Amino acid sequence: MSDLQRAWARAKMGIPNDRFDELDEEMDTDQVTELPEPVDDDSSSASSASSMSSTGTVIPSPNQRLFARPQGFARGRTLEQIPWTTYFERELSLRSETDPTIVYHAYLTSPVDKGPLFVLHHGGGSSGLSFAVLASEIRKRLSSAGILAIDCRGHGSTVAPDDKELDLSLGTLSADLYAVIQLTKVEMNWKGLPSMVLVGHSLGGAVITDLAMTGKLGTSLLGYTVLDVVEGSAIDALQSMHTYLSTRPAGFATLQAGIDWHIRSRTIRNSVSARTSVPALLVFDENADPTRPWRWRTNLGATQPYWEDWFVGLSKKFLGARGGKLLLLAGTDRLDTELTIGQMQGKYALQVFPEAGHFIHEDLPEKTAISLVDFYRRNDRSTLVLPPKVSELIKQGKKV
Repeated sequence: MSDLQRAWARAKMGIPNDRFDELDEEMDTDQVTELPEPVDDDSSSASSASSMSSTGTVIPSPNQRLFARPQGFARGRTLEQIPWTTYFERELSLRSETDPTIVYHAYLTSPVDKGPLFVLHHGGGSSGLSFAVLASEIRKRLSSAGILAIDCRGHGSTVAPDDKELDLSLGTLSADLYAVIQLTKVEMNWKGLPSMVLVGHSLGGAVITDLAMTGKLGTSLLGYTVLDVVEGSAIDALQSMHTYLSTRPAGFATLQAGIDWHIRSRTIRNSVSARTSVPALLVFDENADPTRPWRWRTNLGATQPYWEDWFVGLSKKFLGARGGKLLLLAGTDRLDTELTIGQMQGKYALQVFPEAGHFIHEDLPEKTAISLVDFYRRNDRSTLVLPPKVSELIKQGKKV
């Protein structure tokens, strides 16, 4: 709507300037036409409750057009599901070698040549599709990159017996993640593991940090990134977890209603990502209330015995594991004492996105991708040029 049209409408309707602008913005809600090129939807924004060469805190500046409306969106609004095939090359079903009753599910886009593999682990109650738009944004900036986004047990399309489905102890999840990486290597006939960057959101941050601490990935691991979780605030938040779970709707009439709730409640602030990730969080239950048959796939309340185990000792492990380290937060208030001291000592890189909510990678996939690709490049050993060894110089008859 042009300025002239706005002025005419204000005079015609008697609406104050500020109110009319608000209505106009509400009418311009985001919509993807056909199957989209994934776009970072920054139109709704608000504040939320490797250390190799860059260890400073980076806060996006106002001149980065944080609130600019993305290109490629039409007027109006749609809540239609966007399929996973828009973002990933293939899906994998990987049977556990130690327990054949468990079949891991993951989404994969293979690395090209010697490109890195970003291994992504979601948070509690989410799924690998929460990284779908982020995966596309990473590939836009690093075309050789591979993406492996897993569904951990009890989530998404990973299959496990009832007595094992919600065995979500940290040790179990860490072992599962390592198994998925190794099984993917076998499934894809890779000669060896590619260089890897582990990325984990919330619970996933605890899982990838635990795996990094074990050293099982050896020199293949370049570094790891934790998204919006630190030990102190996570443990404090557990006290109100049941209250939060009780405020969620028990179910939804349709998938579209579930997507709509996530957007309206600002749980996910990017409508494109919500349309991709939310359907994996719900399952149709024919025995449920017929007015709300779409129920939550994961019973988070049943995982309470593991909650504290996920996060106790997280800060120490994050600082102590080998490899580059990056922490992305939605606010500096989330830092606990140990991480604050570690950041001042330059032990890891910290970046803050105050305009994002808890789901940083879904709210701001483009900015998250930029941070991850830059982090990889800072820690990519293949670009290092090392001086010749003294023994080699002597063999060449050179004086040292």
